[in-house]
Amino acid sequence: MSGRYQPYAYSYTAGPRISAQRPLSTSPTEIVHITIAALVLTFDFVLLYGGLALYPLSAELTIIATCAVATLTGFVAHEMAHKISAERRGYWAEFRLSPIGLVISVITAALGFLFAAPGATMIGGMARPEDWGRTSLAGPATNFVFGILFLGAAFVTALSPSGGLLSFLLLFVGFINAWYATFNMIPIGPLDGAKVWRWSKSAWAASFVAFAVLAAIMAYLFYVVAAV
Repeated sequence: MSGRYQPYAYSYTAGPRISAQRPLSTSPTEIVHITIAALVLTFDFVLLYGGLALYPLSAELTIIATCAVATLTGFVAHEMAHKISAERRGYWAEFRLSPIGLVISVITAALGFLFAAPGATMIGGMARPEDWGRTSLAGPATNFVFGILFLGAAFVTALSPSGGLLSFLLLFVGFINAWYATFNMIPIGPLDGAKVWRWSKSAWAASFVAFAVLAAIMAYLFYVVAAV
């Protein structure tokens, strides 16, 4: 998810590009925010697995590692794609967490489903619809690529006699990416899809259909493998 930069004391009026092309940069604040959000989301995914109390240590470590990979590819890579796209276009961009969003994510995960709005990549100075559209699409597109890669890896490992569990875990991570891409392309509110829609309805339609089809395929395969 990407959003317009709004400091706490005053609002930032969108204007021209800060520079022709900003070098990629970060700050201690961004690192702290993205780290906290990533840790909380990893915990959320662990909760969706039913916690760790019922599993042996080896299984616990596998679950934690799988959830961490899902967070790094589904969330962190998504936000960094927004950041890189914005900074390549000459704009300031950094991730900022949402404390309320993180609390809601933990509550919903504990209830058996996940509604995650951990924060957004804030962007300063961006005004052109094309810049907003392309920058917003970068995040879900990154998830789509990861979804394809994990789907392919799951098929390869499924051919191995002992690859059932690994294939299941790869499908889980792939599904998280495909679902996150599709959800963020809904054209409402602060979601990426709203900005892509304003820029190009054809780009939005093609992207949304592709992401939704992948999510449906991944969901089907994930539950088929889980039932075996």
